Amino acid sequence: MPTKKTPAKKPKAPTPKAPKAPAAKKIRPLSDHVLVKRLEPEDTVKGGIIIPDSAKEKPQEGIVVALGDGRKTKSGKTIPFEVKVGDRVIIEKYTGSDVTIDDEEYTIIKEEGVLAIIG
Repeated sequence: MPTKKTPAKKPKAPTPKAPKAPAAKKIRPLSDHVLVKRLEPEDTVKGGIIIPDSAKEKPQEGIVVALGDGRKTKSGKTIPFEVKVGDRVIIEKYTGSDVTIDDEEYTIIKEEGVLAIIG
């Protein structure tokens, strides 16, 4: 009497893990605040002199990473931002709050702290 063979069960494929979200996706500024990643200044100047870390100032240049909802008027109307995500900007030197997310340093500033957009 022949026996029925049951087909072998295939092992389940492991479920792929979701890719790690970039730090900017983990934080969303509120109201008229902007999340900026400051660009690191060069270690040498035009004359070839190397500047030690202790003598460096905070960079004033950065990239806009995330935006809040926008500033609200007294009537409740939202004023849109003049900057957009990805803009290279110049910000005030001593402004905002520095935050570290996943070993990356960011600065949260009000839109007023953005001085200019670099072309």
